Amino acid sequence: MTYSNSWKTLRIKKIFDSPWIELELHDVINPSGKEGIYNVVKFKHLAIGILPVDEAGYTYLVGQWRYPLHQYSWEIPEGGGNLDIDPLESAKRELMEETGLEAKKYEELLKMHTSNSVTNELAIVFLAQELEQKQSMPEETEDITIRKIHIKEALEMVIRGEITDSISVAAILKATILLGYHP
Repeated sequence: MTYSNSWKTLRIKKIFDSPWIELELHDVINPSGKEGIYNVVKFKHLAIGILPVDEAGYTYLVGQWRYPLHQYSWEIPEGGGNLDIDPLESAKRELMEETGLEAKKYEELLKMHTSNSVTNELAIVFLAQELEQKQSMPEETEDITIRKIHIKEALEMVIRGEITDSISVAAILKATILLGYHP
């Protein structure tokens, strides 16, 4: 089946630009044929997630205060990946920074668009296995708590609404099914 774009872009104006994001205002003709506007947030990095799972089915969650939400968040290790660097290399770096873990085995678990109605952000999540604990090296902006729990407990946290980060929710749901830890 072929799908076509029913939107027409008339003009694009850059509203804001930083090292991480760019905000554009698009003047458009929408699918009904009427003129309108569309704001687009363009991310300048990949969103990288890593779900480490050891041989006994334990994973590592990272807890930290999320400034935009004004709340504490439990999530899988995550971070940004430069568009010019192999996403797996960024995943290895983020896993080491946040948890001190190195993995001998990585598998791409999923790709997802985090909020595709307003942004182009692409998330790539890896399953990391055959883990070895080393020293974590968090960035200066990270005040992290690491929690080692069974992946079934992480799934229960998702179900209870205690994990709300979209990348973490998707990764935990998919991994528990693939690894056979679902109820």
